[in-house]
Amino acid sequence: MPKLGTVVLLALAAWLLPYTVGGYAIHVVDIALVFALLAIGMGLAMGIAGQINLAQIAFFGVSAYATAILTTHNGFGFWPAAALALVASALIGLLVGIPALRMQSHYLGIVTLGLALGFINWTTNAEIAGGAEGISAIPVPPMFGVDLSSEYLYYYLEVIVFALALAFGLFVVRTGLGRRMMAMRDDPLAAGAVGAEIPLLRMTAFMLSSLFGGLAGVLYAGLIRYIAPDTFNIANMFLLLAMVVIGGRQSLVGCVVGAVGLTLIREQLVDYPTYAQLGFGVVVVLMVVFAPTGLAGVPTRLKALLDRRLGRTSERAVLRSFEPYEAVAERETAGESRPMLEINEISKQFRGLKALKEVSLTVKRGEIRGIVGPNGSGKTTLFNVISGFYRPSGGRVLMEGNVVSGSRPYRLSRLGLARTFQNLRLFGELTVRDNLLVALDRSRTYAIWKYALWPIGIWRQERRLHRQADALLRRFGLAEFASAAPGSLPYGIQRRIEIARAMAGSPRLLLLDEPAAGLNGEEVRQLAEIVRSIRDSGVTVVLIEHNMGLVMSLCERVTVLAGGSIIAEGTPAEVVADHAVIEAYLGDSAMAEMPLPNPSEVSS
Repeated sequence: MPKLGTVVLLALAAWLLPYTVGGYAIHVVDIALVFALLAIGMGLAMGIAGQINLAQIAFFGVSAYATAILTTHNGFGFWPAAALALVASALIGLLVGIPALRMQSHYLGIVTLGLALGFINWTTNAEIAGGAEGISAIPVPPMFGVDLSSEYLYYYLEVIVFALALAFGLFVVRTGLGRRMMAMRDDPLAAGAVGAEIPLLRMTAFMLSSLFGGLAGVLYAGLIRYIAPDTFNIANMFLLLAMVVIGGRQSLVGCVVGAVGLTLIREQLVDYPTYAQLGFGVVVVLMVVFAPTGLAGVPTRLKALLDRRLGRTSERAVLRSFEPYEAVAERETAGESRPMLEINEISKQFRGLKALKEVSLTVKRGEIRGIVGPNGSGKTTLFNVISGFYRPSGGRVLMEGNVVSGSRPYRLSRLGLARTFQNLRLFGELTVRDNLLVALDRSRTYAIWKYALWPIGIWRQERRLHRQADALLRRFGLAEFASAAPGSLPYGIQRRIEIARAMAGSPRLLLLDEPAAGLNGEEVRQLAEIVRSIRDSGVTVVLIEHNMGLVMSLCERVTVLAGGSIIAEGTPAEVVADHAVIEAYLGDSAMAEMPLPNPSEVSS
């Protein structure tokens, strides 16, 4: 209710604003709304999806120029031209997004900046764009007899479009598509492993950014009715970047605050452009160093600081017991007689290093298989090949009889493969519940059309996913940590969260990479209980582990790697008594001095 009251008050204030300001002030406000739309689009790409986008000003320009050219040169009405301009801007956004499939970080920033510079050069020299003189005489947008040549009346058009665009952006961020983009931002490898379609998500981020830029371009062309290259220069690009960084790139509302605030400040400093740009640059640097979440994150940071100063502590949440899965009866159908996982002569070479050398093994359905070996033996490399992070140099991987080697991680996730990581890869900026929701959401990225045409379907799906997430949180004893950031929790709880996230995708094959690392004795006991229950529910489990007590008590069969090759395979008792295994772990001299262990004692 308080949030609804705030929205109503803001809407009322926005509606009454034209009655309280003069002609120049309303012009400044109109320009601020245009930049706010640009900032929302840039925030979606950079802050939500983690894609460095310095081409937002080009999306803005493409739409504005397309509207101007179609109305003045080709005789189109303003609104048909605006629709085509939005399509052109979206297509350019997809084109700009292509480099994101191959490169990230500052390399992507350089490429997108280069594309923006290319657009500026085109507008300055192309005859159809009017060269340095630009294009004038853009018609006034018709609106049911309303005279939109009045900037006061045009303000109402802008504020309605802005409100709808912001609501749509927030809807995206707070539902499945936004969660997957934020997961990609936090850790693209882990996001792919839980089914996020990383290439399509990157393209979608640029397309959404370009649509907001295109919308801003259409409104700007209708407002000013004259466009020139100076509007789309690099100075405005970096001003827009400053708006997003200062406001808070991970908050769309923060981006709006930054855009409106800096637009108003720029107008006050219009007679001192050099000092203004220098000041903006200094503020951006200070924000990046001291407040990386921007103005939007300041209240949270201040509250945390105040709580520490006053000694306020929240009541400690408790990790509840794991609720075992319901066991399924074994079925002996022809289709289920095939092995769950077959690895046929897999090799992996990194330049001169042979990490895996023709490794072959078969894992039966419903088995718990252990993979052990000294450090550097190729265990995690094998997992990375199975789960699609590495392409094998030779051989192939089959899952339930189907060749899956070389498939992308998100495709393998949708085929029923899940994994955890040796070093925790939780989505740090998402809550525990959102970590699970990312993995539970099996919707495809190309279904983005539903956000515009069938939002009620998205809401229904959200309600269903939240019910599933709550059930999973209760099963793994994590319900009291649902709203917490994973990084704020003890290590053992984070390990359990990662296993819960892996199980959220309802896998048939689960790869656990050193799940007991860093756990105490009681946590290891609980882990063994969880893994057995997962196996009993019908999931085949393969785990890498250095805790030999856990391996020997949990696994039906154990495969030993050393130097990238399999040196032993069999039951725990057979493997622990194998001379080659003892030699690989302890060396020749130690092997000669110590007696062989008693297999029955180890397996117990």
